[in-house]
Amino acid sequence: MPQYFLGQTLIYIFQKKNGVCLLLLCLLFCGKGVFAQSSLSGGNPSQLNTIANAPQRDTNANKTNTAKWKDEDAKISYEKLNSAREYYPDTSLHGFQRLSYTQPWYNDLGNLGSPVYNLMFTPEDRLGPSLGYHVFDVYRFNVDSLPFYSTTRPYSVFNYLLGSKLEQTAGIMHTQNIKPNWNFAAEYHKTTSPGFYKTERNNHDNAFFSTNYKSLNKHYTLYAGMVYNNEQHDENGGVVIPAQLDSAGFLDRKIVDAAYENDNYSQTRSTVSNVQRDFTVLLQHSYTWGRTDTTYNSDSTQYSYRLIPRFSITHKMEVSTEKHTYKDLSPDSLRYTTLFAQTFVNNGSGFYTVGTDSVVTQQKWFWIDNKFLLNGFVGKEGHELKFSAGIGSRYDQFTSLPVSNQILDSLPKVVYSLGRDQSRILSNYLEGELKKDALKPGEWEYGANGKFFFTGQDAGNFLLNLLVGKEFKSSSFVAGFREQLNSAPYSYTNYENQFTKQFFSFNNESVSQLYATLAISKLRLSGGVRSYVIGNYIYINDSEKPAQYTIPFTLSQGWVRKVFRLAGFVLDNELVYQQTTANAPVNVPALMGRHQLSYEQAMFKHSLKISAGIEVRYNTAYHPAGYDALLNRFFYQNTTYVGNSPVASVFVNFRIKRFRAFVMGDQLQEFFVRNTILFTGTPVTNFLTSEQKYYGGTGANYTPVYAAPDALIRFGFTWALVN
Repeated sequence: MPQYFLGQTLIYIFQKKNGVCLLLLCLLFCGKGVFAQSSLSGGNPSQLNTIANAPQRDTNANKTNTAKWKDEDAKISYEKLNSAREYYPDTSLHGFQRLSYTQPWYNDLGNLGSPVYNLMFTPEDRLGPSLGYHVFDVYRFNVDSLPFYSTTRPYSVFNYLLGSKLEQTAGIMHTQNIKPNWNFAAEYHKTTSPGFYKTERNNHDNAFFSTNYKSLNKHYTLYAGMVYNNEQHDENGGVVIPAQLDSAGFLDRKIVDAAYENDNYSQTRSTVSNVQRDFTVLLQHSYTWGRTDTTYNSDSTQYSYRLIPRFSITHKMEVSTEKHTYKDLSPDSLRYTTLFAQTFVNNGSGFYTVGTDSVVTQQKWFWIDNKFLLNGFVGKEGHELKFSAGIGSRYDQFTSLPVSNQILDSLPKVVYSLGRDQSRILSNYLEGELKKDALKPGEWEYGANGKFFFTGQDAGNFLLNLLVGKEFKSSSFVAGFREQLNSAPYSYTNYENQFTKQFFSFNNESVSQLYATLAISKLRLSGGVRSYVIGNYIYINDSEKPAQYTIPFTLSQGWVRKVFRLAGFVLDNELVYQQTTANAPVNVPALMGRHQLSYEQAMFKHSLKISAGIEVRYNTAYHPAGYDALLNRFFYQNTTYVGNSPVASVFVNFRIKRFRAFVMGDQLQEFFVRNTILFTGTPVTNFLTSEQKYYGGTGANYTPVYAAPDALIRFGFTWALVN
């Protein structure tokens, strides 16, 4: 039958195409010779099936023909932009129960998805024009750190987390190779958490798409990606009366008084919210010149290319838009005394008129970055030293709205109209890099890269990185130096809405960093030191306004991690020590620690692996940072001093093949100490408690706090599927 249909097809082609069929017939009869030397599927072809080697039907019904089938393990890896290192998906159980958003030393406001502060001091990355909102960074995908995968089979990962009070996080990732030299990946995360306290809901959406392509002859390489992040945070202003946390009458955290509660508006949503949204597109491609060799297999049915690079040109373009929106739909005039004076008609009643009895502050940032690099390669294959130099230009546009602008009517008469303020910046910069990766034990790695703005508003700003390290058989070390000079972000220099315009001016901030790390896998020991020297430090002061600390100060850090193992028992210890100059406006504890004791074992012929134990995390007493909902930032404060009890949790992690899951009891210290203070809030004036509102009374002034949630149970799993 197949021969019959083939014959009919050839007759049809001959009738319709006349002489063209002669060429087709030649290709058909000579097909074996033509295709024997070609690639069928990119750089990793399969041998063509012919009459001689095609699989034949097994006519024996009593036996199967699976003896020679190959069940090969899937090979899944990924790389990062401009890095030769190869990474692999994490399948470990040790520490699987930990929330990635708070690792290693982050604290949120007491609810998953809320603004996050790093207790291990790290300066903000501010090189070049920027908007300057960073409290949601741990939840966001960053286009410059996207994973670019390579897989031999389609690979999908499902994640889910369920906690008390409807805390949920769900995620899905899928990647596969369209061809052996072309891959795509996509991932989406959804986070939602109403929280234990009043009106502190979080609702986040985060997604990315990435693709990478390498031509068969290795000359052309393409990396492209898209990132979308949307973080929505309802502000409750913190717990107004901290004494309520210890009171037996407030065991239900939903009845604890919150600074921004407004039952006339809603008992679940806040009238005050901060939303940050961004969308970024990346395109980077390069063409490489060098010596190309073609390698054939033993019977010449497959071939592959090998390229020894010598010179390349790279083009990178990024386009991004970011928007931050603050809304207060039922404002109280006392709430804004540090920023502006305004009497609102309804004054917190829960009813509002847009533009009159609401406060809206929106800042937008649109930018395009375009650069070209010339790259050279020196050295043996697989051990090349790469050096590059190039030039880039960028366009930045900042917009504030709604703002009150003066205009002249036809009389002429000065009137005010809601509009927008907009500023545009054109910048040019130089960029260079010298880099060699250590891809095998015994190799040295070193590198240097720099970026210098020579035109535009940020002219003179620069970044310089130096790094050296070595990989040994069972250990490695890295040492480096970083120097940075940067301007204040737009949101630090501009605060505008329909009621006020405030502009701040700052000198350039300088940050010098010297660091070294050491890891000895044989001893299960790692550690490091880091020292900062910061001048003209830009921050939010205790008056909740942008400020600058002009006196240079130092901040030193040291950390160590040691793991002990005895039979199936594992004791994992981490310690961090920080020391800063007196009076420097930073809030960090001097000592932090985390200790995990677990029993880890494989059972049932290694079909089941478990890790069960207890974890304790603590820090010494200190002045915690304050959180300002009006600015969506943390600020420096030195009046409230806290000494918290250790945060404890128990957990059971297990893995069956590609399925990992955990069950955890978290925040167990709340059974014994119920006033774990995380941060302070902004002071409130003349606050009326729920009881005073009902019976009448005189309000009082308070400094709210953000406290840890109640003890809770979390369950989560990760399921990896390979097709």
